[in-house]
Amino acid sequence: MSTQQKWLISVPVATLWTASDSSREIDREAVSHSVDLDSWLEKLTYEPRLELCNGNLVQSQVLYGEEVTVLEEKGNWAHVIVPSQSSSKDERGYPGWIPKAQLVQKRNWNVNSGKVAVVQKKKAELYTNSKDPELVLSYQTVLPVLKENAEWVQVQTPSAEGFLKAEDVSVYESMNGIPKGNGKDIVASGSQFLGLPYLWGGMSSYGYDCSGFSYSMFRANGYIIPRDAHDQAESGNPVELDALEPGDLLFFAYEEGRGKLHHVGIYYGDGKLLHSPKTGKAIEIIDLKDTIYEKELCAARRYWQETGE
Repeated sequence: MSTQQKWLISVPVATLWTASDSSREIDREAVSHSVDLDSWLEKLTYEPRLELCNGNLVQSQVLYGEEVTVLEEKGNWAHVIVPSQSSSKDERGYPGWIPKAQLVQKRNWNVNSGKVAVVQKKKAELYTNSKDPELVLSYQTVLPVLKENAEWVQVQTPSAEGFLKAEDVSVYESMNGIPKGNGKDIVASGSQFLGLPYLWGGMSSYGYDCSGFSYSMFRANGYIIPRDAHDQAESGNPVELDALEPGDLLFFAYEEGRGKLHHVGIYYGDGKLLHSPKTGKAIEIIDLKDTIYEKELCAARRYWQETGE
């Protein structure tokens, strides 16, 4: 591997690990060539899920077809940067380690310069040329479009070509052509995932962490924001806490809002919070009043446009 080569994620969701030796035996289905996220997550009971965070094992996740920059390799692992996820950890993008078996090199990948199909269902089947199911892709997976008709969208894939059902995707003239939603659109995008269990580092419809949830719902509405909560709090437009509108990001800090920032959620409206809380919990809408979150609320930021145009 050349240190300057661009590579693509070749599995539905690749987990970005902290180090080349971060994964455990229980994580085998997450680091294999043919990732099986359902089997992995089913095995991850509370304690091993919590260790993903407390043991600093996982950084983030990357979706099928996304570009990464390979910095170095170590055994079966590649040290990468994810340019689509901005981070104060590295000005080039989010850093971490991915199994080399989950990467493939491809020429003429044109996500940024042509029609794209964006998965709008929570999960969507990718089919082979013979219309056999091949992979299950996450919400917000983006692939270049080759052809389309009323029933099928033919797409370029990291390995070759494939087909997505037209009803499962939206097709745009370019990545820049994705329409910008307003705050209520962001809330609507997030609300469809109520009940989805929290996953530390999660960036897919198999599970989100708090900032991965906000990042992904904003991306679904045409906004690219930083990946992590503390970076999200440093950008955007500040909003007074008595002037909140649906779709604003709310930030929470220890010591009743005076300490270290540790959580982010989306303001739902009517004094409610839409968020992915923590390990052992699921995405929910709660009243802020008389909760620990009301005490810890420390800041709000607005990334969406007032008009939604």
